[in-house]
Amino acid sequence: MGSLKNKIVSADEAAAIIHDGDMVAVSGFVGIGTPDELILALARRFEATGAPRDLGLMFAAAPGDGKERGLNRLALPGLVRRVVGGHWSLVPKLGAMAVEGEIEAYNLPLGVVSHLYREIAAHTPGHITKVGLNTFVDPRLEGGKLNARTTEDLVNVVELGGEPWLHYRAFPVHVALIRGTTADPAGNITMEREALTLDNLAAAMAAKNSGGFVIAQVERLAETGSLNPREVQIPGVLVDCVVLSQPENHRQTYGTAYNHAYTGRQRVPLDRIAPIGLDERKVIARRCAFELPPGGVVNLGIGMPEGVAAVAAEERVLRYLTLTAEPGVIGGLPQGGLDFGAALNPAAVLHQNQQFDFYDGGGLDLACLGLAQCDGQGNVNVSRFGKRLAGAGGFINISQNAKSLVFAGTFTAGGLEIAIDDGQLRIVQEGRSRKFIDAVEQVTFSGGFAAERGQPVLYVTERCVFRRTRAGMELVEVAPGIDIERDILAHMGFAPIVQNPKPMDPRLFREGVMGLEPWLLGLSLAERISYDPERNILFSNLEGFQVRTVDDVELVRREYERACQEIGRKVHLVANYDGFECDPTVSDAYFSTIAYLENRYYATAARYTTSAFMRLKLGASLASRDLAPHVFETKAEAQARNTAQSVPIKPRPATPQPPKEPQNA
Repeated sequence: MGSLKNKIVSADEAAAIIHDGDMVAVSGFVGIGTPDELILALARRFEATGAPRDLGLMFAAAPGDGKERGLNRLALPGLVRRVVGGHWSLVPKLGAMAVEGEIEAYNLPLGVVSHLYREIAAHTPGHITKVGLNTFVDPRLEGGKLNARTTEDLVNVVELGGEPWLHYRAFPVHVALIRGTTADPAGNITMEREALTLDNLAAAMAAKNSGGFVIAQVERLAETGSLNPREVQIPGVLVDCVVLSQPENHRQTYGTAYNHAYTGRQRVPLDRIAPIGLDERKVIARRCAFELPPGGVVNLGIGMPEGVAAVAAEERVLRYLTLTAEPGVIGGLPQGGLDFGAALNPAAVLHQNQQFDFYDGGGLDLACLGLAQCDGQGNVNVSRFGKRLAGAGGFINISQNAKSLVFAGTFTAGGLEIAIDDGQLRIVQEGRSRKFIDAVEQVTFSGGFAAERGQPVLYVTERCVFRRTRAGMELVEVAPGIDIERDILAHMGFAPIVQNPKPMDPRLFREGVMGLEPWLLGLSLAERISYDPERNILFSNLEGFQVRTVDDVELVRREYERACQEIGRKVHLVANYDGFECDPTVSDAYFSTIAYLENRYYATAARYTTSAFMRLKLGASLASRDLAPHVFETKAEAQARNTAQSVPIKPRPATPQPPKEPQNA
């Protein structure tokens, strides 16, 4: 047992392992999982001895607070020679060294860095992906290099199947600094109090398989053999040293010492979130919220897009969405500020590289991201502005691969002041800096590449909305009270396409809730019902419709009865049930209402859905009420059935009165 106990060492003893020139991979997403105890020990050793020197640093998300903590402590001349990072905004001291050319520096997409850990561990030549094509990390532009001192190519273009791909080179990792919650003397690590699991496992494997060392920071120790193997995130065979941290250097996030709701060990009510005030941020967030896909998977970026979650909570539509965050959070309510990356009440927390597998493969139905600079091609820059280095973070992975994309930001920046009076928007003071300019300083998102691939892209501001079409940037919506020439075109560095922009929804500029829930869910059934008088067919589009309460059942009865009474004769119904959901608690009431409607208003009825399970479920429910149980797979099959069974239609006498409320079967 003596050799196992040797894995528990002091922070200074662990820092002594690191040699000159080592490539050191550092865990952390803002302050989540950032091993500050180890970072402090490394900085302390260098300041005392001048060693180690010329280190490489590798990180996916910036482990820092934008000031002093995290990797900002290692911004010491001579300590660092090369940095390969995904997000730089929160490590400004290292960023300044990169901008001034004091170190070799690369900015690669966060998801690429995350995936490189796996490639290094597996000893592959590197990561091959389309992520980064036509952006500043494409070697045909900048290759992710941040200064003239950085000359080695880490990114190359390769051709596979006649298409261009980017090859990100793998390189050895000599030391991995990781973090967990509990360790036993054998080095097994659990993460039950961590808000994220991040890339700790992959980075540990990368260092171990590179012949290097793995140093783990934890907040508590356990007896040998006492840890649940299903909770062990990093096995002891990968860990060389364990360091017990001081509490102040092991906060759950830089903003929160510890919150059970970030770990899923407690759930907190999300309906108590205070509504945000009606200002430009809320107007933008509200307009973005109209793009939320019911039942879809969504990523909200940091900054302006964070307001979309607050609007969704105020409008009571969070339950219809799955919000995610790039470090691995699925579900719940993603947090902002120094808690960014964590989520209240997450449904699951994946490893960061797994989340980017999902993102890169097109798993996001919608992404809403920040907007700092935009040009006439629809290119967006959020990564570099003069000497200010923010870095791409997960922006490139997310923006390039989401099925639908919304950029959110004010129209101008720096001192913008607006007023909202009687539903009209007025610019009190224009911002000092233009955001819509002739050419962005750095291409973090390629509008042309998106147009080639047919990706829908909106650019939402407080006063107008643009859409990237194949022809270019088109002005498609304008806020009430805004003059296009005076308030929009006069403050742009390019001329957008202006054809017939429509007014932005007036609800965006009023106090109180907008009624987003019925709008998103299509509970206004009048828009789902259409009638073909020549064929006497009533088309019912229930795709994605949800029946959750008795009130919803009554709504169905009322709207369909109204439509049929206006027609004045029995109709042939063709109903689309793709994605339809009915809560079991009201299923009897719903199908009793369907039977009521069919017996009184339908000459024939044919229903269809591509879901085999839904066909079986609908068929059984219809048969139990002596209705034809035929549910078809396609609309054509359903219409063919109606045509075959159609009968001469006679005017119907006075309509019988319905029951006051749906009756259970």
